[in-house]
Amino acid sequence: MIVKSPAIQYGETIPKIYTCDGSDMSPPISWSDYPPETQSFVLIMDDPDAPMGVFTHWIVYDIPAGINELPENVPKIPEIDGIKQGINDFGRIGYGGPCPPFGKPHRYFFRVFSLYVPSLELPSGASRQEVEVVMMGKVIDEGYLMGLYGR
Repeated sequence: MIVKSPAIQYGETIPKIYTCDGSDMSPPISWSDYPPETQSFVLIMDDPDAPMGVFTHWIVYDIPAGINELPENVPKIPEIDGIKQGINDFGRIGYGGPCPPFGKPHRYFFRVFSLYVPSLELPSGASRQEVEVVMMGKVIDEGYLMGLYGR
């Protein structure tokens, strides 16, 4: 799978508008070249360089197979037309942008998983752990985009 964004080039700095230092809105993300048997997608954005371990910034699940992109500034609400958002490690629903401590830039991964089931059958507001447990064994393919942000 190929994951990309018109706003973020792989391995380059994430624009400030998508961080806590800017508007803290989600960037546009799209994916392609996924298996034809895909029935849904899950997107998880995280920072593996966080001081306390991997920090989850965004969880989106039950994205239907017919949708292969999320627009800029996805509303921070539990559900949009059946697409559900989970609780990030800021303790909020939806996207929480990069907000690292001062120092070396952190890596941010936008991971998209292709699943062979149409739904995880979880309510909106699920945790990353709940999503990962339910999607275990249901992933057909995955891809990611990585951007950097430092302060």
